Amino acid sequence: MLAKVFSSALIGIDAILVDVEVDLAPGLPAFATVGLPDGAVKESKDRVKAALKNSGYDFPARRITANLAPADIKKEGAAFDLPISIGILAATGVLKETRLRNYILVGELSLDGGLKAVRGALSIAVAAKRAGLAGIILPAENAPEAAVVEGIDIIGAATLSQVVEFLSGREGIDPFRVDLQELFSNGCDYGEDFSEVKGQEHAKRALEVAASGGHNILMIGPPGSGKTMLARRIPTILPRMSFEEAIETTKVFSISGLLENGRALMAVRPFRNPHHTISDVGLIGGGTTPKPGEVSLAHNGVLFLDELPEFKKNVLEVLRQPLEDGRVTISRSLLTLTYPSRMMLVAAMNPCPCGYLADPTHPCVCSPIGIHRYRSRISGPLLDRIDIHIEVPAVTYRDLSDRGEAESSLEIARRVENSRGLQLERYRGTKIHCNAQMPPRFIKKYCELDAAGNRMLELVTDRLGFSARTYNRILKVARTIADLGGSEHIREEHIAEAIQYRSLDRKAS
Repeated sequence: MLAKVFSSALIGIDAILVDVEVDLAPGLPAFATVGLPDGAVKESKDRVKAALKNSGYDFPARRITANLAPADIKKEGAAFDLPISIGILAATGVLKETRLRNYILVGELSLDGGLKAVRGALSIAVAAKRAGLAGIILPAENAPEAAVVEGIDIIGAATLSQVVEFLSGREGIDPFRVDLQELFSNGCDYGEDFSEVKGQEHAKRALEVAASGGHNILMIGPPGSGKTMLARRIPTILPRMSFEEAIETTKVFSISGLLENGRALMAVRPFRNPHHTISDVGLIGGGTTPKPGEVSLAHNGVLFLDELPEFKKNVLEVLRQPLEDGRVTISRSLLTLTYPSRMMLVAAMNPCPCGYLADPTHPCVCSPIGIHRYRSRISGPLLDRIDIHIEVPAVTYRDLSDRGEAESSLEIARRVENSRGLQLERYRGTKIHCNAQMPPRFIKKYCELDAAGNRMLELVTDRLGFSARTYNRILKVARTIADLGGSEHIREEHIAEAIQYRSLDRKAS
């Protein structure tokens, strides 16, 4: 007796259909799972046996073989518990197979027959829609997340018995529905605002430019100057996420198991702040079965690296590819996975090991060699990939005691949105979303300078010895500054401001 059930396996942030074939044959009782199962899938036989018996169903004393096809793709996790148990019931005649072919089934079983949440529900729902199936049957906890995908039925169940009753037609379960507009409106409260930041007008302007063009930024300043406070408020001025961006970001969090229970969609841009002791695998992703790292969890959002020189050098160097390409490719012997990592890098560092170099009130105790060794932990190629370097000096008492209301995030965000609108119109029909992503051919097309701007950039480039990458990044930043000012052409003052945002290059000269 043979039964077939649809399930799904995750590959990267996407899901593929898996045929779960269950065969009952005469012979000594045995249970074999084939098709490259990992340890959690192999252990499903014990969970399935207990769940079936405790739900009131007979477990056949036969030779049971469960095949997960395609057999050359590794299957992992406990999500195959539900389809295997339903396959056994179909093979024994408890369920008719006709209705099974309309749904993907995923879910982990507890020993009492309850259904537990699984990872990647959103990706699996997308796979079900792509395959033209009627819907997906999964644990009730995962239903809000999967229901973001419209056009298919999302059937959330709490127990194995409930799934059996639904598939046999004896009990109806209403498909789960969500209001996407409400999800976006309810999920856009950050709880922080730029109006809470006293002083630092120059840094706020640089962050506005960075947010407008999607530029990476490095803040250099003494302890307590407000670098972390500024960084945490960057998501509040970034453009609101589109539905496509929200889906991509939610997929990454879902397959990582980091999506909060009952949360349907990541409607706010992520802000990731890993500790400086993180490994290169933790930052970039990897493992035996590669999982997303912090750069992918920050996709469409902000990756904040505080105390940048304290990170291990090999950890920082692996950032080069994701910063340049917007994706991470991880290769293993059995498979190669690509995760998205189009994020805005925000980094912060002290000017020296003690933190008080050039501070007017605190004497610096570092030697020139110590300062050089501290700064050399960040390589030139990595600094080249950071568009904006700015000084964040200590805040004065006058600024701290000022009771006036500073400019709010909402006011800054409006200007950023207007600037992004110009960029989206400019790059319509391409995969480019902002100025920071411009390839060289677009720089040549959209970053033409007037005579005065050309002379200034030529003089500064020759004097400071800018690399070709630095030269291009100055042009990109100048294009963003012009967009913020509503100017179609890049003028001399835009170039001058963009050069100001390369403080480390200017000091190196």
